Amino acid sequence: HLSCLNIKMEHFDEVLPVFVAVSVPIFSSVPQLFLLLLQKIVKAGDKDLDGQLDFEEFVHYLRDHEKKLRLVFKSLDKKNDGRIDSQEIMQSLRDLGVNISEEQAEKILKSMDKNGTMTIDWNEWRDYHLLHPADNIPEIILYWKHSTIFDVGESMIVPDEFTAEEKKTGMWWRHLVAGGGAGAVSRTCTAPLDRLKVLMQVHASKSNSMRIAGGFSQMIREGGVRSLWRGNGINVIKIAPESAIKFMAYEQIKRLIGLNQETLGITERLVAGSLAGAIAQSSIYPMEVLKTRLALRKTGQYSGILNCAKHILQKEGVAAFYKGYVPNMLGIIPYAGIDLAVYETLKNSWLQRYATDSADPGVFVLLACGTTSSTCGQLASYPLALVRTRMQAQATLVGGPQMTMSGLFRHIVRTEGAMGLYRGLAPNFMKVIPSVSISYVVYEYLKIALGVQSK
Repeated sequence: HLSCLNIKMEHFDEVLPVFVAVSVPIFSSVPQLFLLLLQKIVKAGDKDLDGQLDFEEFVHYLRDHEKKLRLVFKSLDKKNDGRIDSQEIMQSLRDLGVNISEEQAEKILKSMDKNGTMTIDWNEWRDYHLLHPADNIPEIILYWKHSTIFDVGESMIVPDEFTAEEKKTGMWWRHLVAGGGAGAVSRTCTAPLDRLKVLMQVHASKSNSMRIAGGFSQMIREGGVRSLWRGNGINVIKIAPESAIKFMAYEQIKRLIGLNQETLGITERLVAGSLAGAIAQSSIYPMEVLKTRLALRKTGQYSGILNCAKHILQKEGVAAFYKGYVPNMLGIIPYAGIDLAVYETLKNSWLQRYATDSADPGVFVLLACGTTSSTCGQLASYPLALVRTRMQAQATLVGGPQMTMSGLFRHIVRTEGAMGLYRGLAPNFMKVIPSVSISYVVYEYLKIALGVQSK
């Protein structure tokens, strides 16, 4: 089996005793499961993606996995006496929505209990489970949500996972409602910066240099202080349908491709999350176009959201509601991929170094990880976001050419240089930290109000 899986054979004598001692008692009766287990270990431990598991990678896998097993053991050990008995197993499974009899719990114990005490200590637990990969244990899923909690104005992040217990008790929809409410408050508080970003993306150029202070002054002169919030109404309204559609699509896609929510790796989450994001964005994209047009409107141009939609439909037709759709869809992959990769890297780094008794990172670590990953994701996809906004706004530019995505890219680079693809980046990054901070605080208050249990 080892040779079939391309495990390097120079360390065979060192690795084989570990496999035999731990795995054979469990899987000797089912060879297919044993082979499947080895394949999962190679996949989980292969850091350089060469299809092989060398000794260093294997040791790193064991150390990393042992830390995760320690967290699970601590969560099961309700009495904090360093041992797990049948009652604790029953209680833990009951918390996850699974009811078993005491006889069944004792059978589970016997399979791991080496010394006949009918309890499991840490060494017995570790030896039994060490070669059984587990990427998303419930405690890590519980504490490390970030797309539900943090709102930076963009909705391309891969959805959060929810534990079986959260789904059974209905806590998942409370989390989503709390996240939606937090996003509404956060977007409203940072709306002036968001509108300034849109104006700079569309109107700023080498010949028309727009600074942050000058942009705010221009908006206030043209429409007063209230004009700073133009486009915010539709930006808040679209949170609910987009979040709901994305979550439902994510769960359905996982089922269709045969993935279990407790064992999703980064690649599987990216694929399912990106497809769910594409479905959600396709469903609400006309609202994205309306947001851009309302943010760019002059005083008195439209009386409201419906009037703006009616005007676009009459003057430009239905196709106008999907201008910029292609760069928007293309932007999902770099945004979601880099955000997820950076967040998972930071999360795993923290878990390996500091997670001894709990997977709870605390407020500041969570804020720092969420802010860093979102910023990296936005930076990677920003040129596509700028081209999308320009295409959405083309009809508002009197006498301006109606360009395709590739034509617009070439035009910007030719006339403004590569930096022209990053117009409006400064106000966009200025709103990240206040957005994340405000959404987190509001999320925590709404979570309490909705009765979401914190562990």
